[in-house]
Amino acid sequence: MKNHVTRRNFLRGVSAGAAGLSLPAKAARLLAFPSSPAEPKPASLDKRSVSGQTSTRNRLMNKLYLSEEGNVVPTLCEEVTNYRRVRKVLDLPSTASAGTLFILARPHASASPPLRLSVNGVEQPPLPAGSTSTAYYWHSTEVNPSGLRRGANTFEFWTEAPAMTAWSLAIEAGHPNPQSFVSDDGGKTWRNRKMAYLNVLSGEYVVRMRLGEGQDPPPPAMVWEDPSNPRLKRLRTIAPSAALAPGTLMDRVRALTSWLSASWEYTNSGRAAQYAPWDAETILEWGKAKSGQDGQRPIVMCVHYAVCLVSFCQALGIHARPAVLTGDISGGAGHFVAEVWFPEFKKWVMVDPNEDAILWKNGVPLSIPEIRAEGSNIAPLIQWGPGAAFQQSFPAMQAWVKGVYLPGVCFRHRGIWPRADFLSHPELTPSCHGSTAYCETGIVWEKADLQSGFGMFPYFGSPEYFDAPPAQG
Repeated sequence: MKNHVTRRNFLRGVSAGAAGLSLPAKAARLLAFPSSPAEPKPASLDKRSVSGQTSTRNRLMNKLYLSEEGNVVPTLCEEVTNYRRVRKVLDLPSTASAGTLFILARPHASASPPLRLSVNGVEQPPLPAGSTSTAYYWHSTEVNPSGLRRGANTFEFWTEAPAMTAWSLAIEAGHPNPQSFVSDDGGKTWRNRKMAYLNVLSGEYVVRMRLGEGQDPPPPAMVWEDPSNPRLKRLRTIAPSAALAPGTLMDRVRALTSWLSASWEYTNSGRAAQYAPWDAETILEWGKAKSGQDGQRPIVMCVHYAVCLVSFCQALGIHARPAVLTGDISGGAGHFVAEVWFPEFKKWVMVDPNEDAILWKNGVPLSIPEIRAEGSNIAPLIQWGPGAAFQQSFPAMQAWVKGVYLPGVCFRHRGIWPRADFLSHPELTPSCHGSTAYCETGIVWEKADLQSGFGMFPYFGSPEYFDAPPAQG
């Protein structure tokens, strides 16, 4: 997953030719737009950071303020120029310490002019384009407490480019009265409708603030598929016979992973633009046909193998959940797998249906934390299934496995998507997960990740949260 955008760049570099969880409540309420804010004035910051890294002081901050859920369609986002400027309004409490501002944005090129910004009319140091990626990544900067105020705070962004050739800002569509605004006349007039670069939607820009005041909400409980959903019965008619036959749980799971891994060629956002929805039957058909919505080649990548496995497992009465992996929230290699509950071992076992792999040690399958504990020496622990031969027949995938998977890079950070009801509630699934840096607020990360640059997310779980067996009934 994530940074499938990162995995996309890796695969591109090797061979270009190969290869909503909806929050129960908004973390920031929407406000009336303040009239006639002051023109930006120069100012300085104590400390700043880019690409999602936070200062030591910021690590103590414990609440994220936001008004969107990170459901971003990267092909329909916002462009900023010197004339086309954008604003985001967030409701914040009084604060005595600096806050960290997170912006999901994409420079067009490493040589793009910097992204300029102001906070409540006071201009801040600009954000450079950098040289690592021109995909949607997290950029962050520290804001002095003197620049923030209780109530509505206005964050404005623009560049010096006259055309849409410098920076794109991520936007989440579907907000009828957003507290995000766009101007086409350099800031003289503003509107919160007909937004994004084609002027076709109303939405919220993906801009968030973490402060020391407040407390992040507890992570949500896992939600499973409705067992009476008729589509589960349909999946049982599609599943391979070896997964249906009497046998051990491991044999049935391996039958599913080997079948899925060999069902279609991994295709990410570096090779296609139309994202396949989290619907197992649609993924299988689009992946095999290499044709999806509007006849375009679909994005069907590692997240889609895992989504299929989770749905098919539930159809067969097996508890499985989606797991998010990444080496670094903004720049490290990412992946998406599943975790399957094995009562025999009393733990969630990492199952990778994209690579058709499970890791074992001393005759016991490993969980993600156990894999991580092995460090960079995981290659001898991998038991590949027959589907791996198909996946690794593509040179780019071979290189990704060698450079990212075998050294264990993608296992450094783990989160879960706490919903497995993709068929019952497709409206709550992410719109384009993995096509940008991870940004969906529904992901639950491990508590230690809050201190590792993951402060742009609201949910963090304890080991007990991740290790708990699936609730029965």
